[in-house]
Amino acid sequence: MSSAAKRAILAPLRWTSLRLRLVVVFAAVALTAAVSASGIAYWLNREAVLTRTQDSALADFRQDMQNRAAALPLEPTQAELQDAAEQMADGNADYSVLLVGQRDEGKPVVVTSDPDTFTLDDVPGRLREAVDKRQDIGAGNQVPYHLYWLRTERNGEPFLVGGTRIVGGGPTGYVFKSLDQERQDLNSLAWSLAIATALALVGSALLAQAAATTVLKPVHRLGEAARRLGEGKLDTRLRVSGTDELAELARTFNKTAASLEKKVDDMSAREESSRRFVADMSHELRTPLTALTAVTEVLEDEVDTLDPMIAPAVNLVVSETRRLGDLVENLMEVTRFDAGTARLVVDNVDVADQVTACIDARAWLDAVDLDAERGIMARLDPRRLDVILANLIGNALKHGGSPVRVSVRPVDGELLIEVRDHGPGIPEDVLPHVFDRFYKASASRPRSEGSGLGLSIAMENAHIHGGTITAANSPDGDGAVFVLRLPRDSSDAKDCDGHGDTDADAGPDEGTDAQSRDRGEEGTR
Repeated sequence: MSSAAKRAILAPLRWTSLRLRLVVVFAAVALTAAVSASGIAYWLNREAVLTRTQDSALADFRQDMQNRAAALPLEPTQAELQDAAEQMADGNADYSVLLVGQRDEGKPVVVTSDPDTFTLDDVPGRLREAVDKRQDIGAGNQVPYHLYWLRTERNGEPFLVGGTRIVGGGPTGYVFKSLDQERQDLNSLAWSLAIATALALVGSALLAQAAATTVLKPVHRLGEAARRLGEGKLDTRLRVSGTDELAELARTFNKTAASLEKKVDDMSAREESSRRFVADMSHELRTPLTALTAVTEVLEDEVDTLDPMIAPAVNLVVSETRRLGDLVENLMEVTRFDAGTARLVVDNVDVADQVTACIDARAWLDAVDLDAERGIMARLDPRRLDVILANLIGNALKHGGSPVRVSVRPVDGELLIEVRDHGPGIPEDVLPHVFDRFYKASASRPRSEGSGLGLSIAMENAHIHGGTITAANSPDGDGAVFVLRLPRDSSDAKDCDGHGDTDADAGPDEGTDAQSRDRGEEGTR
């Protein structure tokens, strides 16, 4: 997948993370501030509008009560009350007036300027009680009766009702004023504030988007740089501008990248030096080893004629020379893998014939049971497959128990070769390390006939085919099981070409001789 496609996939993921959180936080703060400001503004305006309307109506009503109702006789007739109520209402058309007079005890006279709008039933009982209640005269109270009011609703419509009575005798008056117009004005104000809140929310989202873009652009560049650095592009650097925290972060990243690049270069140089040393040493050792091998072959042919006191020493020299030769060849093979110069030479191989040839070349026919059908074809490097099989089967024969069973089967485009023995199995603490180089399962066995590299080389040969090897113990506890998985066609595997092999000079039997079959297996049991 291309980097552009990856960025296209990751773009919505980035939107749902920091960018979205910034927008949500900005919007939440703006919404809280706008709602709070709108609520306070609405409450203040509501109180101001209602208080102004209420004070104006009650002041006019008090003045009318003093000028008109107080001028009535102590026991006015109904007509006199009606005329006074209508005059008071006509003086201010915004409200209705109700007057209550007294002719005889318990026989009140009730008149209203607008009987369809305001009757005595519209006056709350608690307001009438407060208006009729005589207050004690004292230092803090100069009059026995006061003006009382309250705001209430009737059929969902708000209105103001107030009342008072004439001091010294006379009618009791009540005023009724609708507050519907004020409610409509306040509703309009509420809608205006709601629209302002919505606009503030949209504006905050746009500001948050702009702020998020400003903040996240350097973060995105940092993420891209870190991704490139993780991909091995150690020369990646960020352009630093400004003196803020993001600029300081970019400087820190550049310093870290430079330090990492230097350390990797130093490690690569040391690794290359070590690899070159091993390769040069191996090549240099091959010349004297060739001479030593020739001499040991002569000595081995003459060992039966030598003095019995000398023969053991000759046999030791012969075996150790061969062991040293195997070690040198293995080291050369390892350096090829480390340097990336190992190559595949693929060919159409009958896997059953290849396994049979590996077993027959090492005289293992009596110790190995083969379960493989002829005709299972695969495009593999036969020499490298032979190295893998020799190490796995030799390891099973040396550390496992006979018979060793080798089975071959194709599964879903893969080739599975299973090597099973009947030995004690592999200790659990050793299993993760069986393919490590020079790993020894027991510190008390630092020496063995093998080089300690066999299974590691087998794994490298599997990897270069595009496959792998796994090691485990048999579920029934009877021995260990190594499973080799290879693709049926390794033509497209890494480092594959058809022009020969860089290690062909090692000879066709490199890694397949009888001594090499135990490479690395001494550390597996």
